[in-house]
Amino acid sequence: MIVKEFRELVRDRRTLGLLVMMPLLLLIIFGYAANFYVSSVKTAVVGPQTSQVAAKLPPFFNVTVTQPAGSQADAENLLRDNKVDVAFVTEQTPVLALVNGSNLFAAQSTVAALNKAGKSVKTQVLYNPDLKTSWVMIPAIIGLILTFIGTIITSIGMVREREAGTLEQLAVMPIKPSRVILGKIAPYFLVASVDMIIVTVLGIVLFGVPFNGNPFAFALGAAIFLFVTLGLGVFISTVSQTAGQAIQTAFFFLLPQILLSGMIFPLEAMAAGVRWIGYLLPLTYFTMISQGIMLRGAPITSLWLPFAVLAVMAAVVFTGATLRFRRDLAPGSPASPARKQPAAAETVSTA
Repeated sequence: MIVKEFRELVRDRRTLGLLVMMPLLLLIIFGYAANFYVSSVKTAVVGPQTSQVAAKLPPFFNVTVTQPAGSQADAENLLRDNKVDVAFVTEQTPVLALVNGSNLFAAQSTVAALNKAGKSVKTQVLYNPDLKTSWVMIPAIIGLILTFIGTIITSIGMVREREAGTLEQLAVMPIKPSRVILGKIAPYFLVASVDMIIVTVLGIVLFGVPFNGNPFAFALGAAIFLFVTLGLGVFISTVSQTAGQAIQTAFFFLLPQILLSGMIFPLEAMAAGVRWIGYLLPLTYFTMISQGIMLRGAPITSLWLPFAVLAVMAAVVFTGATLRFRRDLAPGSPASPARKQPAAAETVSTA
């Protein structure tokens, strides 16, 4: 029995890879990414005393923007657009430090550093005055729910149909693979959209999370992100033969998005190599969109980068899923029956 189990385990390369790679993946992630302390924050200094204040700031404050002619409104716009984590307004005494509360961990580290300055700096936290964890987590959890439905549920549903032998029957229907995929993911898209609305409303009602932005911009970002996750689910279903394989593959996609998207650990505190992995994950960009719109009321113009990245990801993933579906689930082409006809004719003549 022991030899038999070892042979079956060796044949199941996907399970073997999960057993070997998952501990290594968790070690790397928690070793390099599990850090809540932010060592530096992007800083802006505005107002007539910009140069003097910027020169006195400790290394923790990485000054990336200086505007001697700027005002408090300019500083608030920089925070709203997420260009900086803290902005010092020098047009008044004491100096006013505006902190971006939507970046929770950076804000907590910034407030702790500013408290050491005493009365020389007046601190004001925007977008999350009480630094509540729920205000930051709820927008990210919305994306996590969409990821779960789009990746795992979609892949399992399509693989079960494949195991039943009904998915291959679509190959003989006069429907393009892209339209087949759109038809398959449409119900999941609607269900996920309803779940998103329910979770968003409950987050606002139960936890008091504000919604300061444009609902249509939020819906657009969620639709693009959901299109990416559904495409991943379809792609996983085309490379999996059983529901177990689909769950294992989906888990490989899901776990990094939970740990490396900035949802739990701040991207700024991660090592450079692990941080770039986070920038390749779609949940990272949806979290930027959801937190920006819900907490900061940011317009689409200031969130154009995550919108553009998700749109590119959606196009790439949907194209890859369509090509894979065409090759594996609908491999037959009009020329295939024609190539089989001579063989059939030869058989008849021989008979």
